[in-house]
Amino acid sequence: MEKDVYKTILKPGEEGLFKDRGSKFLGYAFPVKNEEDVNFYIEELKGKHHKARHWCYAWQLGKRYEHYRANDDGEPSNSAGMPIYGQLQSFEVTNILVVVVRYFGGTKLGVGGLINAYRTGAQLALENSEIVTKTIDNEYKITFDYPDMNKVMRVLKEKNLNVLKQEFLIDCKIFISVRENEAESIYDIFDYIYGVKIEEVE
Repeated sequence: MEKDVYKTILKPGEEGLFKDRGSKFLGYAFPVKNEEDVNFYIEELKGKHHKARHWCYAWQLGKRYEHYRANDDGEPSNSAGMPIYGQLQSFEVTNILVVVVRYFGGTKLGVGGLINAYRTGAQLALENSEIVTKTIDNEYKITFDYPDMNKVMRVLKEKNLNVLKQEFLIDCKIFISVRENEAESIYDIFDYIYGVKIEEVE
């Protein structure tokens, strides 16, 4: 996988259903940007499925997949949250929450049965979602005076750069986003133009 792309979903996926010996496992996938989003969707599902026994989940956040958490919600340790998280890894997705809601059917499944059920519930949730690949972009602010406008515009056009916004007041500011693996060369081009200042926007 290229280092400057990540996979995610833009909208919640369709519900996935897995049954085993009377227990029902409903899988859901949601796009999330932070832990507030995670908590919102979990509470929403608890309201929708208030008769369910468990709401087990895993999430992954960050364009570099740097943050994750898995929760067994009362099931035996590592029988629910980690199998769900394993599917997030397997599908290579981030900024996503997968919840598997369990309705208990009266028969215990054992740890192996639970691992399989939660893994399958998560897999169905992800298969029912539209996964998209996005690039990791750096944002830059380019500041220059009107006489240098043509030079800047020529580079923007030649390199087909994505302009986020423009401000033409006393001086000119253009905000661009550049795919990460091209960022250094684009930075250098503007940095070499006399009278043009480029800086990364955090």
